[in-house]
Amino acid sequence: MPKKEKITMRLIQFTAGTSWRGHEQKIIYLYEAFKDYGLVEDQWIICPHDSEISKVAESKGMQVITFDLKSEYDLKFSKKLKAICNEKNTNMLFIHSSKAHTLAVISSLLFGLKIPLVLCRTLTKRVDTNFFRKWKYNYKGIKKILCITQPVVDVLKFAVKDTSKLRIVGILTDIKKFTKTKKTGILHKEFNIPDDYKIIGNIADFSDFKDHFTWVNTVKELVSRNNIKAKYILVGKGALEAQVRAQVKALNLEEHIIFTGFRTDIPEILPEFDLFLFTSKDEPAGGVILESYACRIPVVAANAGGVPELVIDKETALLAKVENPIDFADKVELLLQDEELQEKFKTNGYEFLKNNFTKEVIANKMFEELNEVLIAENNREVS
Repeated sequence: MPKKEKITMRLIQFTAGTSWRGHEQKIIYLYEAFKDYGLVEDQWIICPHDSEISKVAESKGMQVITFDLKSEYDLKFSKKLKAICNEKNTNMLFIHSSKAHTLAVISSLLFGLKIPLVLCRTLTKRVDTNFFRKWKYNYKGIKKILCITQPVVDVLKFAVKDTSKLRIVGILTDIKKFTKTKKTGILHKEFNIPDDYKIIGNIADFSDFKDHFTWVNTVKELVSRNNIKAKYILVGKGALEAQVRAQVKALNLEEHIIFTGFRTDIPEILPEFDLFLFTSKDEPAGGVILESYACRIPVVAANAGGVPELVIDKETALLAKVENPIDFADKVELLLQDEELQEKFKTNGYEFLKNNFTKEVIANKMFEELNEVLIAENNREVS
């Protein structure tokens, strides 16, 4: 097979996101991988001033350019964006958020930003809800839209006319970050959990599609059966946390369910789980499932969204029916009572992760897609 042409790449990753979630973590992972594997000549991250990603990137010594995010229609910054790209002599703008998408399109349309634009999309939210949103996804300067899973592609098909621009690249996990695979008892000690109790946990933002309500109802079912000695841990924060806490209180589950709040020590506490219970009803991907594979934690997950692309049912984990606490409880009991099945999932899950979703695998996929755009642009200019 002939070796593919490689164009020297000077890359800017651009986001207007201010929080710290999987999307922002992905940008950091890609920056590290592009550098570690020598895929780009130089690179920068453009992000809002004092955002969580700016703090993380700067702490890691990455090249960061920050800006004051006023609105996605900030003409002054859109003009400045072109100047930054010219100053850094970049030839690719890789866009990671909706507001950044708008700013980049304005920079191209009104201020003559010439470099190709590639969009990375991780959400399963419809984008054909108004004329402008639909138009910006079809803007001629957007050369590709890289999607993490098929459900993201399926949603975008309602808006994007040229569906050949839509490519699935998968999601990535840094297995070097998740090296701890044995319990040390830190959660048992922190929350005074008896040593003979299992820990069944979840790590997620308290938002609607994560469906913590089914998670709590599953705990209610498991507690009522009284077949498992366990405590149930929810890690995270979010808009619906108060409602979830109210549900826990109404179901008299306060002595069973522990809320830890937002944690920065996930690689330390995830291996303390005996089972990861993932009830999300419309998950674009579910990167925490891959992190559980890395830590050799058995998983029961909802058969929804992009999760089936990360789970081979009965081979790497168990899939349960969406919004069905009875089925979730059945699968939890089945798995916890079968040590041989647990070991099978630990081995198969890790191998599945290693072969398909590591930083190296996904970064190379991303680079190939970006490089293909540069080759096409180069050929167009030559002709």
